[in-house]
Amino acid sequence: MPAAVRGGSRAKARPSPKTAPKAARPAPSARRVPVAEHRGLSPRLALTGAVAVLALALGVTLATGHRGQRLASAIGAGVDGRFGAAGFRLKSIEVQGASPMATADIVKAAGVYKNEPLLGLNLATLRNNIEQVGWVKEARIVRLLPDTLVIAVVEHRQLAVWQHAGHQSVIDDHGQVIKEADAARFASLPLVVGEGAAEHAPEILPVIAQRPRLIGQMDALVRVDDRRWDIRMKDGSLIQLPADGVDGALMQLERLDQRSRILELGFDRIDLRNPDVVSVRPRPAPALQSQSFSSPTGAGF
Repeated sequence: MPAAVRGGSRAKARPSPKTAPKAARPAPSARRVPVAEHRGLSPRLALTGAVAVLALALGVTLATGHRGQRLASAIGAGVDGRFGAAGFRLKSIEVQGASPMATADIVKAAGVYKNEPLLGLNLATLRNNIEQVGWVKEARIVRLLPDTLVIAVVEHRQLAVWQHAGHQSVIDDHGQVIKEADAARFASLPLVVGEGAAEHAPEILPVIAQRPRLIGQMDALVRVDDRRWDIRMKDGSLIQLPADGVDGALMQLERLDQRSRILELGFDRIDLRNPDVVSVRPRPAPALQSQSFSSPTGAGF
């Protein structure tokens, strides 16, 4: 049965303390220390016994070589059982620093289950498994005795949605695909299109983001021949950027917009590929209404 998952503070169980003889009861002002309910060894006694067993296992390993290693592994399993009997079993998982969408994937990658001996978990293996999750940039794993595993992660920043070969994926700020992310749930991210777009998106998007008027009207960034970009606007117009000197080209566009408000007036195409000449193709004038209703022979209705 999977362990319970909480993203907030750890709730403490309230065990029923055993009734002590009247002579041993603390004064009313003293702090009462609850005793965990269990039928096995006390945690202190189990810990003392486990340390002794580990010392014995180390001595056997040094004395007998590989046979000792196998024996020590078996003894280690017994130590885990002693700790489990003392109450150190996994009851809950706390995931810190993860978004709600990432949490389920992180817990699944951890692969731990309720009532596993908490001290028997290999934290290095757990961390490696969790850092294979696309959401996760780095992870830190901590045992919180007696019964909680804390998984603290740093997520990759979601940068854009990449469309290529008829498929959409979410990419991070290094251009890597976050395989667990559903692109349909990230409609607010910029769209980059074409081969090589994911790899080069971290270079172009910060430059575009510095220009709110432009990015507010941008529909997508289209990678052309994996060497340069076209900016496709929401109204269907196109801005052609050079392969090199993108920042300078966008500064030219800003100056043009300051003079003529071209981003508001509309255009068919702006060619910024030549650093010396800015070419603007105006939007075609709409056809006259009378022409749209003419017959093929030219006769009117």
